[in-house]
Order: sequence, then structure tokens, then C-alpha cells
Amino acid sequence: MTDTSLGTPEQLRDPDYMPPLAKAIPLGIQHVLAMFVSNVTPAIIVAGAAGFGFGSNSPDFPELLYLIQMSMLFAGIATLFQTISLGPIGAKLPIVQGTSFAFLPIMIPLVAGKGVDALAALFGGVLIGGLFHACLGLVIGKIRFALPPLVTGLVVTMIGLALVKVGIQYAAGGVPAIGTPEYGSLLNWSAAILVILVTLGLKFFARGMLSVSAVLIGLLAGYIFALASGMLTFEAITGSWSRAAAFALPQPFKYGFEFSAAAVLGFCLMAFVSAVETVGDVSGITKGGAGREATDKEIEGATFADGLGSAVAGAFGAMPNTSFSQNVGLIAMTGVMSRHVVTCGALFLILCGLVPKVGAVIRTVPIEVLGGGVIVMFGMVVAAGISILSDVDWNRRNMVIFAISLSVGLGLQLEPDALQHLPDTARILLTSGLLPAAILSIGLNLILPEELSDEATEEVSGGMSGHAKGSHGVSRHSS
Repeated sequence: MTDTSLGTPEQLRDPDYMPPLAKAIPLGIQHVLAMFVSNVTPAIIVAGAAGFGFGSNSPDFPELLYLIQMSMLFAGIATLFQTISLGPIGAKLPIVQGTSFAFLPIMIPLVAGKGVDALAALFGGVLIGGLFHACLGLVIGKIRFALPPLVTGLVVTMIGLALVKVGIQYAAGGVPAIGTPEYGSLLNWSAAILVILVTLGLKFFARGMLSVSAVLIGLLAGYIFALASGMLTFEAITGSWSRAAAFALPQPFKYGFEFSAAAVLGFCLMAFVSAVETVGDVSGITKGGAGREATDKEIEGATFADGLGSAVAGAFGAMPNTSFSQNVGLIAMTGVMSRHVVTCGALFLILCGLVPKVGAVIRTVPIEVLGGGVIVMFGMVVAAGISILSDVDWNRRNMVIFAISLSVGLGLQLEPDALQHLPDTARILLTSGLLPAAILSIGLNLILPEELSDEATEEVSGGMSGHAKGSHGVSRHSS
């Protein structure tokens, strides 16, 4: 509910309005709390896939601390690009940037089991892909037609489907524990289930900030459980805290720079999806906060900032950034459209990113506890994709496009050995499942004729071709 003491209704709808500082700072920190867990999770997952994450006992495990630190720092910097702007870069809107889940299906196979050595190619791809992403700002208005809800909904759903396995592995004890008696133990699942139950309870039965920060509070509950049950000790926390520096600056090209065709192609192709997501978020902010449509200048500026934020992040060892949808909902909930409020949140994120001790505490979260939060978050990604797909006119043509794209994408993801004879670059890109699904859906949507007869699909659908809206203009269940 909007707090009228913050300003008049007209002021609250104005992105340039500055509320009293005593209220702007807590509102900004509220934005950070809403996205904090989602922002650092991709770094933790990439480190785990590379082999130096939680429970790995790798000598490179301390590098995870740097990746977490950079996730916070460059989310804050990318957010400043959006709120303060730099010439044409930035929308001058309250857009919160954060590390994107969308690129995880590309990043995981790139680094799988290769350790820190894989990060040079990974961040090379992030940098080049970010520059390409920024260039999309010049043409974003002209390419939106190629990415209707059928395509974007399928891609978002595929992102979630590619990641749900990670959540289950984490909840059971993490990849290093696979094959041991501890993997899938009752204690491990108890921690994950507690996080899920607390998160669901707050989401459904709480209001305001308690509901918005449900995942974060759920993780805190799991953290306390881990301490009480002996999964985590106070010595481990204090040891991690004492070994971390109180202040540290980022290091440019800390892991080197390497050109990888698979990384560059993957990040450039996924930039289209991220750009469209940002367009949706910008529209959501202006509609929910100001009751108007986003201007072309705002959309272009937001896309420039999206790409530049990712490119700068890649140069310092951080993952690609995108606008965060949960913060769009938070603006609609608070009714405060001020970009300066989000600037306060960005400065808080930057401060956290410059203090490695913050990352040192995050690093002590047991992987089983994180697994509970990840199950919820990645499940929500799938649900978001299905929500987008609900806007599709499910005629027979669109059903065939969806069917082929999903079958190939998900099938290659589930059975990567089917492409073992392909060169590494092609194999990494195709077994992500995401890119073949995206390319097929975009290509078929542009090429196939608009109409498809009933008979054309009945023969391959086993009587389950569906009769949703659009097949005959009416629903099967309308009578």
C-alpha cells in the first residue's frame, strides 16, 4: 500500500522525484533484499558446475567468494547505468539489474568440470556478448516481431527446465556428494524442505516486505536449522569471516581473456532473449508505476544499459546482467516510481560488493539450504514461462511449432551423448537445449504459413491435438 507521507500521488508516479532520504534508503534496501538471493545464485551454480563450489574441497573454493562479491558489485553498477544513465545509456527509470538465470544453461556446459581454467573463456563470452547486447538497443524495436509470446514463453520455460535438476541435486547434498550415503539423506532433505515451507508460508500468508523477501527469509530459517542440527558450525562461520578482507577492489581480467566460439555464440544468441525480457520489464514499470506505455527512448536506453552492464561485468569476473522482474512487482506494490530510490539500493549493493566479508558469510550457507531456495526460484522460472505461453493463440500451427521446438530442445538436454561426435563448440551449444529450442521456434514462426488444417495435426497427435482458442475461433469447452 502506498505511503502518502512519501509524497503526493503525482510525485510518486514521477521517476525523477526524490522522496525524503530517511525513507528512500530503506525503500532502496528493500529492492536489494527482494533480489539478493537470485543475484548471487548463478555465481554459486557456475562455481559448482566448474568443480570448485560448495562441498567440493577444491583448492580453488576461495574463488567462489570473489564471484559472489562481483555479482553484488556489478549488479549495483549496472543498476546505476539504468537509474542515473550515461548519455543514451540507461532508461532513467527505477530498473534493478542483477545476474541473469537466462544464461545459466549456456554457462554450465561451458565450465562443466573444468575448474577455474574455464573462466577465461566464460568471461570472454560475457564481455563480447554484452557488447552485442548493447548494440541491440539500436534495433530492438525492429526485432520484437520475431519474438512473440510463443517464442519467449518457450525459451523462459526451457531455462527453468534446464535448471530444476540443479535444485534437486543441491537439496540432496550437492554434486560432490553423489554416490555417497549422505546424498539424499533425511537431514539434507529436512533443511531444503524447511526452506520451501517457510518460503511458501510467507508468500501466501504474509504481506508487504515479508512476502517479497520470502526466499531470503526461508534461507535464513534454513541457515538457523543447519546451525541447530550440526550441519554448520559457528567455527566455520567465524573462520570464513576472519579470512575475508574488510575491503577489496575488483581485478580486471582476473581470470584472463580467451575467445571461445561456443561462449560468444551462446551469449550473443541469448542476448536476444534477455533484451526482450528487459523490454517487458520496462513496460511493466511504466504501466505499473506511472500508468503509461514506455517510450522508444526508454526501451533503447534500457537495452544499451543491459548490454554495457554485462560487458563491464565480464571484464571483472562477473556474470551477465539483466533487469529483474521481481522488482517490477515491488514498484507496483509500493507505488513508488522514483529512480532515486533504486539508486540508493544500487549504492548499497556496491558497498556489499566491496566488502568480501559479506560474501564470506554467504559462502557458509549449506548447499542443502540453498537447494530449497533454488527449487522455488527455478520452479518460478518455469511458471513464468508458462504464464507467458498463456497469451499464445493456441491454434494448430503454434502447437506444431511448440511441439517440435520443445521436443528437440528438451530431448538434447536430457540426452547430450546423442551429439558426442559433433565438435565441442556445436555440442556445447546444442546440448544446452535452450538454443536449438529458441532457433527452431523463431525460424518456424517466421517461415511457416499462418494456417494449418485440422487434418495436418490429427494424424501425429494421437487424438490429443487440442482444441484451445484459435483452432476454430472458439474453445472446445465453451459450450
